[in-house]
Amino acid sequence: MTQSGLIHNEAFRSLDDADLNRKHWLTVFTAGMGFFTDAYDLFIIGTVTVILTPIFNLSTNQISLLNSISLLASVVGAIGFGKLMDRVGRKRMYGVEVAILVIGALLSALSWNFTSLMVFRVIVGLGVGGDYATSAVITAEYANRRSRGRLIGTVFAMQGFGLLAGPLIASIFLATGVSNGLAWRLMLALGAIPAASVIYLRRKIRETPRFTLAVKGDADTTAETVRWTLGESADAAPAPSVRAPVPMRARLTSKPFLRRLIGTAGAWFLLDIAYYGNSVSSPLILKTLQPNGTLLNHTLISLAIFTIAALPGYWVAVALLDKLGRKRIQIQGFLVMALAYFVIALVPGVTNKVWVFLVIFGISYFFVEFGPNMTTFVYPSEVFPTSIRGAGDGISAASGKFGAFLGALLVPHLLNGIGIRGVMAVMASVSIVGALLTRLALPEPMGLTLEESSGETFHDEAAAPPSESLEGAPKHVGSATPVDDLATLPVRDANGELTH
Repeated sequence: MTQSGLIHNEAFRSLDDADLNRKHWLTVFTAGMGFFTDAYDLFIIGTVTVILTPIFNLSTNQISLLNSISLLASVVGAIGFGKLMDRVGRKRMYGVEVAILVIGALLSALSWNFTSLMVFRVIVGLGVGGDYATSAVITAEYANRRSRGRLIGTVFAMQGFGLLAGPLIASIFLATGVSNGLAWRLMLALGAIPAASVIYLRRKIRETPRFTLAVKGDADTTAETVRWTLGESADAAPAPSVRAPVPMRARLTSKPFLRRLIGTAGAWFLLDIAYYGNSVSSPLILKTLQPNGTLLNHTLISLAIFTIAALPGYWVAVALLDKLGRKRIQIQGFLVMALAYFVIALVPGVTNKVWVFLVIFGISYFFVEFGPNMTTFVYPSEVFPTSIRGAGDGISAASGKFGAFLGALLVPHLLNGIGIRGVMAVMASVSIVGALLTRLALPEPMGLTLEESSGETFHDEAAAPPSESLEGAPKHVGSATPVDDLATLPVRDANGELTH
């Protein structure tokens, strides 16, 4: 084991083995408020378009575009912010994306016709995409080993409160007699508040220690940031006087990382087709089930589904990510989703009895959250090296949001063409493919350090996972493992191939 290799392995020993502290939870809160806003802004549009249909004389095509255009714009935001994070650093980009989100939300509330609202929703989408790319990576790079899934998962679970806030706020406006002409503007404007509340905190957060060491090679700053994270008394290596290791520049197109990218991006794409297709269009689905029901009634039903089924699913996933593993939770979630959708599609009479439909639909929602909606967010932040982690996460998130765009765009048309049962059959098929892709393409990062789970490689020495499945990988590479044992571990080059 060379000196450079020891420096890198020792650099994060205290960070990986630390107990959770105030700085961890500050990072989670700062990231999580963005996700509250993301969910609110993305899903409230479904209710807004129902209100706006007679006001702006919206056609089915225009409704589909308004429901989905932010999702398409988020593809650009996720890829752009992901690549910029790897080039200029996480800190420089953090806070910019939520500022864009605030501007987009406020402008959306001031829209005067279909075209203006669509343009402003594009701005919202750019901010949402940027938030997906930055928040998971920053949380992962500050997290400890034992609770990394819990921390990243908690950030994403804030989406559940955003899902809840949308129909709750809409129900209050509709029930209290606020005019439709004012209600939709207030619904959109309120999305700016939680995002604005964390702009300052995001701009003040420090550059992650993994970026400063693995990309910048700055041992002094890395040691200082680790001590800041854990407290001034923390024993944070490397010492400022010691040279930092020189990282290998990984490539997303190399064999192990390309397969993982196909797994993370593909599973997220498939999940979001089903999830956003059903969620954004839930007012339309419920209107198809209950043609004579009021918008308030349908909004309250959506609120009940989110409260009873979706919200608990997020937190069950948070509790079990570091116990059951990401892979198991993702596969079982996809399979239960497929089963629920197939029951709705194939069992006669389910769509004729609203309460039966809602029970089965609610079960699917629980396992979406206690399943791939959570894990597809966690996975990309763990399985790529630091130098390409932003790009890998950004492309994965962009793929998911493109799937969400397709789902939100096509479901209104599919409802008109093949009905609810046909839509559910499509979603079931998509879920089956997601389970198979997860099984074939993704490793299990639970319990490993970020360097182990990502295959981080350095010029002098690197302790990478001895197999693509990560099974049997040492649990404390560079920390509890003796130096003599570290010297004998397999090493991969930048393409992920074993060198000895």
